[in-house]
Amino acid sequence: MSIEIISAFIGLIMTLLVFSYLIGDNPLFRFAIYLFIGVSSGYAATAVWHYLLIPRLFSRLDDLNQLILVVPLILGISLLAKLSPRISWLGNFAMAVLVGVGAATAVGGALIGTLLPQAQAAIDVFDFTAPGGSPNIFVRLFEGTIMFLGTVLTLASFHFTASRAPDGTVKRNQIFEGIAWFGRLFIAITLGVLFAGVYMAALTAMIERLSSLINFIRQMIGL
Repeated sequence: MSIEIISAFIGLIMTLLVFSYLIGDNPLFRFAIYLFIGVSSGYAATAVWHYLLIPRLFSRLDDLNQLILVVPLILGISLLAKLSPRISWLGNFAMAVLVGVGAATAVGGALIGTLLPQAQAAIDVFDFTAPGGSPNIFVRLFEGTIMFLGTVLTLASFHFTASRAPDGTVKRNQIFEGIAWFGRLFIAITLGVLFAGVYMAALTAMIERLSSLINFIRQMIGL
């Protein structure tokens, strides 16, 4: 029996175990999920060891010019202290460094990779001499207006400044409340489009999985 048939058979069994969730949460489904998480964690640990720790850390420690790498080695070892509640405080500094660097990277990536390009794209829509887009000026003007309004109204929906009424209740300005309603409308449309995209991707993956299962069963029974 070839490895292709064995792997296809295992894939069939695992797919059926996952589909068993359709009848409710059960041990078969949990076994498939635990196995998937275990295999993914093992693969991630192996990839980190072979493609990160060995080539970028351990293989360079014998070079006197790379002794600075002892610092991340010590920080990494201190993170293992988190496994024990008694000495978990030893890993607090390394955890703080990880969180701080991760947050800075996320903020910088969102600013440089998302916010600035989106702002530039919104500006370019009103540049009728720029290449790309619709050749019709009115269409591009309409698209730019919608993009501009969507951005402004969405930002306005997160404006939570409120004033206290004479009766003691806290209310937002009615103008801002109306603008925020349209901003929430844009947010709802965006989330709906994102959900539809995720749903279509999941549906496509399910169709591909079912098609492969049907082809495997037909191959096994000789059809």
